[in-house]
Amino acid sequence: MTVPEPLNLAAAFAGFTETYAPRVAAELNGQMVKLARIQGRFVMHAHEGEDELFLVQRGELLMHFEDGPTRTVREGELLVVPRGVRHCPDAAEECWVLLFEPATTVNTGDVGGERTRDAVPLTDTAPLDERA
Repeated sequence: MTVPEPLNLAAAFAGFTETYAPRVAAELNGQMVKLARIQGRFVMHAHEGEDELFLVQRGELLMHFEDGPTRTVREGELLVVPRGVRHCPDAAEECWVLLFEPATTVNTGDVGGERTRDAVPLTDTAPLDERA
């Protein structure tokens, strides 16, 4: 049995700079733990079959909801967006977020489009637009 090493989150976030381009830090029981840098407003979307947990490591995240109030999630806080709820992450300044979600979750949910990104392993540091 290989015993895993702990992951230093600050070093992991330092390994990439792209926003809204999640990196897979760990996998467990069909779930992925993803690291994402967030800055600016994303797209309003929903995940019909998956809940999504946002844990803010650095900065402040605004979560806009189509049918509800905007929630502010501060460093050290988390927010679970239930499946089927339309939401839009937003951050005025760069925010570091851990995402806990099923491996099948697509970052743009039901809207797709040019901002859709496959989550890539944390060890892959090439910018997404330079991958073969």
